[in-house]
Order: sequence, then structure tokens, then C-alpha cells
Amino acid sequence: MPAPSPGLGPGLRPALAAVLFDMDGTLVDTEGLWWQVTREVAARIGHHLTDADAPEVVGRAVGDTAAHLVRVTGRDDTERVAAELGDEFFRRVDAGAPLRPGVQRLLSQLEAEGVPFALVSASPRTVVDSVTRGALAHVPFAFTLSADDTVRTKPHPDPYRAAAERFGVPPEACVAVEDSPDGAASAEAAGCTLLVVPSLLPVPPSPRRIFADSLAGIDAADLRRYVEAGLREN
Repeated sequence: MPAPSPGLGPGLRPALAAVLFDMDGTLVDTEGLWWQVTREVAARIGHHLTDADAPEVVGRAVGDTAAHLVRVTGRDDTERVAAELGDEFFRRVDAGAPLRPGVQRLLSQLEAEGVPFALVSASPRTVVDSVTRGALAHVPFAFTLSADDTVRTKPHPDPYRAAAERFGVPPEACVAVEDSPDGAASAEAAGCTLLVVPSLLPVPPSPRRIFADSLAGIDAADLRRYVEAGLREN
């Protein structure tokens, strides 16, 4: 008889195998910092940032936001704008970023119950490393993935697929925790069970998305139920 696949519980029934956390706006309150940095850089190159720019800024990789600013200003220096955005954001994050409500309690509970978890971010490696040396220095992530670690980052499914592969489990046995439309699209396309805790941008509903106002009311038992419910529906 073949051995059960990773992530399968009693009776070969899939169970919660891992939790995959987005970083900015989900674990740490950095989305506001990113908006401030983008607004300042945009102003320096002649663009007034408004809510209309939000889909190209919130939850997006540095290169995507830089390309947007260059496009709307008619410039031709995407790499320079991206470097300016990245450097300034790194300086802000390196000075400290507060945890989002409920994060510490949930991470501690997952650790106590032996549920592995990883960080899956669309931020560059320099920013991820800065946050995991600072606000998240105490968190025992199994690993961290940045925008630099896959060919394509969010909203493509590559980061979440790569994370599930590193754990050696199917994506549907993982809960991805996201706050932005692009992050939600990435996790959903990868096949993960998806918990959305919106921050700056509203996230459109879909049958495969579970919503919560905050992580303060979420525990490991909830995450297990989400996986089980999703697997019954699929």
C-alpha cells in the first residue's frame, strides 16, 4: 500500500500542512510606509499619487510600481526609480515596523502546536531580511521567500507554488494569509486555501476566499477548518 502523501491526515484525509504568510500589511504594518515612500518618489518625478494609483502600488513588487510611475510620467528610467523606491523603503522599514493585530498570538500558537509556517513576500530580499532581523526577528519561519526568489512574483502563482514545493506538500493543504488583491490572486492561482485580512485595498470576494477583519480572532483551529472545508468543496 502506498504511503500517505505529505499533508495527509488520518484516513488519507488532507490536513493543514503549513501556513504561508504574506509580510507587508499582513504580518507587519508596512503598507502605509510603502505608500508614503511611493508618494514622495512620485512627487519628485512630477506625479501626484492618488487613490487611482493604488492598484499599481499596494501589494505590488518594487519593479511594478516603478514601471507604473515611469509610465504615467513619460520617463524612461525604470531602474533608477525602482532603486530609489527600494532604497527609501528599506531605510523606513529598517527603522522599525509594528506587528499587525493578532500576529504574535497566532504565530506563537502555531509554533506551540508544531504547525510549520513560512513567509512569502513580494518585497525584495533586502527588505525581507531587514524585517526578519527586526520586527520578526523572534519568529521561527521555516524559510522566507522574496520577490527575488522566483522568476515571477505576485500576482503570479509562482511564490506560493514554490513555498508548497519547499514544504513538500500540495498547495491546497496550505493556508495562505494575504491582505492585498495581488497577493490573494497569487495564492488562489497556486491552489492554496486562502485567508484574506484586507489592509489598505479592498480585496474582491470569491468562493475560495475566506475573509477576516483581523488576525486577532483567528487561531490554528480556524486554519484547520478552512483547509478541511476547502478540500471538501474541491
